[in-house]
Amino acid sequence: MSEPRITEAARARFDACLADADEDAAVELAVGLVTSGVSAEDVLLRLVAPAQVRVGERWESGEWTVAQEHAATHVSRKAVDGVTSAARGTDRLPGGAGSRGHVLVACSDGEWHVLPSQILAEVLRLHGFDVRSLGGSVSPHGILSDVHQNGPDVVALSCTLPWNLPLAHRQIEICRWAGVPVITGGAGFGPEGTWAYALGADLYAADARGAAEALIRHWPPVLRGESSIEADAVEAYAMLVRQRPRLLEHLASALRDVGPGLRGRMGTEYGSGSGMEHEEGTGFLGRLLDSLAAAVYVDDERVFTRHLAFVRTYLSARSADSRCLIAMADALADRLDGSPRALDTLSAGRRFLAEGEDDSDRPG
Repeated sequence: MSEPRITEAARARFDACLADADEDAAVELAVGLVTSGVSAEDVLLRLVAPAQVRVGERWESGEWTVAQEHAATHVSRKAVDGVTSAARGTDRLPGGAGSRGHVLVACSDGEWHVLPSQILAEVLRLHGFDVRSLGGSVSPHGILSDVHQNGPDVVALSCTLPWNLPLAHRQIEICRWAGVPVITGGAGFGPEGTWAYALGADLYAADARGAAEALIRHWPPVLRGESSIEADAVEAYAMLVRQRPRLLEHLASALRDVGPGLRGRMGTEYGSGSGMEHEEGTGFLGRLLDSLAAAVYVDDERVFTRHLAFVRTYLSARSADSRCLIAMADALADRLDGSPRALDTLSAGRRFLAEGEDDSDRPG
């Protein structure tokens, strides 16, 4: 008799539930798979997680608005809750809850993509770990306070957006100061955890199952990571942070010059508007600058060029001229002649954009 599995029809139905923001149907479908014999871990990692990736792709491509993306994410989180509740009602939990050790799960400071950390926490519980989750955008002080109060064996740190890397470094450093190892995960830590290890993380896992397996394999976890962040990179990053308000104003002015109608075509959902013109701006220009700063911090131009690739796709999907990004890079270079690291990263970004323009001009 074959093992119960997640069919393509089930995946299509779950996608439809997310598109319709149908919370009840999504939970019923996901829980039904668990009660039919599919492991809760498989439902989380082979149904919910891939569906959420497709949600992000639909937003990036312009097919969905940010409101639709948020509604679908809410449904996914409710499905995770339903699956884990159903799993606790079965006898298929390996090892017994809390038998393996205590893990503190948190998102990196500034990181509000909570679903990956939620799935991680639940998968670790399914593998018998005692898990405490702090949710999104946890400050270093928040982590330190919890470490002192509850004494976890390891901290699991989730990061989806690479521009949060400098803040994640502070979290990793404070854990090391407290003597607690850190396992990291999420796309924000780069290919194969390259940037996580640069920040001094002790372990990296590409997904929740990998995290559980790594912790079991290396238990008890030990401090083994060592940061490779250089002092002059930190200084160059700090300069960019200090100049952020003025740089944002300069970028906003340059954007008005190169594309007066661009901001309207981008729409408000990517943070255009007043956020571009103030220090706390978290939209198009703010994230461009944050990605540059993070690339300088970890000394890897890919942090910047990958963000440029995303923004280029995002703008093109909304019929906005992505060539404005070259003008933005040039505008930043005009104001950063005192920072060789920033200029080198901007040059790499400009080359990346120029190569993309050359490819788009070639006949198909």
